[in-house]
Amino acid sequence: MTDPPDRRPGGRTARVRAQVLDAVRAELAEGGHEGLTVEGVATRAGVHRTTVYRRWRDVGGLLADLISAAGEIDWQPPDTGSLRGDLTALNEEILESLTVRPSFAVALMAASFHSEQAARAQTRLWEDRYAQCEVVVARAAGRGELPPGDTDARGLLIAATAPLYHASVLMRADPDPRLPARAAAAAVLAAAAGAFSAGGGTA
Repeated sequence: MTDPPDRRPGGRTARVRAQVLDAVRAELAEGGHEGLTVEGVATRAGVHRTTVYRRWRDVGGLLADLISAAGEIDWQPPDTGSLRGDLTALNEEILESLTVRPSFAVALMAASFHSEQAARAQTRLWEDRYAQCEVVVARAAGRGELPPGDTDARGLLIAATAPLYHASVLMRADPDPRLPARAAAAAVLAAAAGAFSAGGGTA
């Protein structure tokens, strides 16, 4: 099965896509990926199921397009003037996304383990987001906030953001408003000590 074609529909096609993807979000939030069906999505979206089958083919196609739609949003990483501030702001955005509609976020992540199409789309989305956020590390290096030499930007970003996903998704813990700043501070301290330098850390 191939992924849905990369296209940016307009007019009625765009409206149908928006209705269907809104329905997928609602279905995931209410019943998780286990209860997601083409028929249920079509009914909630108010479109004929043949329309959904023709464009998305199956549940995997719906999930893949939903994840791809997230990557179409015009988003830029925070620019606060410091590495710690940027990472804190980024973590605050992540925490909000995981707590405003937590059942949807968890369901979508779980779905990627059951759909090859969704898994591929999610990998592409993560790759794009990390690539976008590498500018945060580049700016910090330019300000002299990081040790001389190359810094593993991806490793630093993962270290700063991972605690949010661990607490919210894996542990299902209550939101901690202090966690974004605390996780960012820990990553900055590790980076300053050379943990993410090209040499793999200090001796």
